[in-house]
Amino acid sequence: MTKLFTNDCVSGRAVTELGCETVMAVGRALAVIMQNRSGRPAKILIGRDTRISGEILAASFAAGCCSAGADAVLLGVVPLPAVSYLCEKYSADAGVMISASRHSFEFNGIKIFESSGYCLSPSLLAEIERLVTESPEEMTCSGGEMIGNIVCEKNAEWDYVRGLMKRIDADLDRMRIVVDCANGAVSGTAEKFFRGIGANVILINSEPDGLNINKNCGTEDLEPLQKSVVENRAQAGLAFDGDGGRCVMVDEKGRVMDGDRMTALLALSMKTEQKLNANTCVVSQASNLGFFRWAKENGIVVSAAPTAGVRHIAERMLIGDYNLGGSPTGHIILSDFAKTSDGQLAGAKILELLKRSGRKMSELFEIYEPYPQVKLNIELRPEFSGKWQEVPALREIIDFCSQKLEGDGRVFVRESSTSPMLRITAEGRDRDTVWQYAHAIAKTARDNVGYREEQETS
Repeated sequence: MTKLFTNDCVSGRAVTELGCETVMAVGRALAVIMQNRSGRPAKILIGRDTRISGEILAASFAAGCCSAGADAVLLGVVPLPAVSYLCEKYSADAGVMISASRHSFEFNGIKIFESSGYCLSPSLLAEIERLVTESPEEMTCSGGEMIGNIVCEKNAEWDYVRGLMKRIDADLDRMRIVVDCANGAVSGTAEKFFRGIGANVILINSEPDGLNINKNCGTEDLEPLQKSVVENRAQAGLAFDGDGGRCVMVDEKGRVMDGDRMTALLALSMKTEQKLNANTCVVSQASNLGFFRWAKENGIVVSAAPTAGVRHIAERMLIGDYNLGGSPTGHIILSDFAKTSDGQLAGAKILELLKRSGRKMSELFEIYEPYPQVKLNIELRPEFSGKWQEVPALREIIDFCSQKLEGDGRVFVRESSTSPMLRITAEGRDRDTVWQYAHAIAKTARDNVGYREEQETS
């Protein structure tokens, strides 16, 4: 039987792989679990991004919730962190985001938050999976007056934007910025928010049509943003992904500032202001080795999450009561607001630092020197999903390259949590060496467990 949840979400090609019936069943299961826990009808928020399948899948999820007696509150198109934030503000029992994040319009997914705004715990995800795949008879449908209601919350977008603006202290004083909305969930919020904190905003890729989300734009293709920043003589540029959880920035020269650099800037600023809990930030295992070296030199403790994924960073932050977490992909968590990554808040905090510093973005860019790094993606054949580690040839080449780089670099190989992709990272002091090792692993992976190679960065 195919596993329903991968990491912390359900995802697949909308309607064909991730069908309306499955989405309805997940909604019903969530409602049953929340009501069994509280002993009363549940209130469940449902947000979505701009992809064409979002509306019907949100409706399917709402139908599942209401059939079990819960009330479904439709938030409309909002960024993923808005759902996390509004769970607490609206006193909801749970919140759901219908999105496939960085992927193209054909895909969609379900991500679930608890009333606290944190991702739903693994134990509750397992219980949803059990109810949907093994024991659907335990999900009794309500009838008559026990059927839940569907409510459309018209103020969700503005409530979220106002919450963001309260977290920014500095007026950006007409700072000229370019914002690439990826034709996604921030298309309706970015201009309101960044203009609201004083910026002169130039929007690009902000006209979603249901099919163009993440298409040659946003964090998936930074070239349009880089070009626009230089042409408009902007002081900085920000790119988001489809659900707004991720932000990558560029300086006035068009150079890319990834999540590691953004996390470093935020950590140093928060430490200086004595706002960084325990002088510690939580990062992904994929964060650049140069970042770890820089943090040690600056008296900042780095705690690496045990597994890749935003949820694992948030969990480590919760356990240690830390308030900053980040990954090189641009997922940055400032837990004083939402309990998941918020691209708009992270980007605005960097702009706030830029304004206060009186310097250029390119000068902030030089905060540390990263190790040369090569990232490659291999599309996995279905039969090797979750099993690629068992292939001797692949395991041997990974071990060999890891041993050769020991002390001067490392190899990091993982399966994507949202798509059938093997992500290969090699980094070290010598660029040519890491390039060779990354491509050696990719070739072995392609020959044994995959289809094709896709270069992400180098």
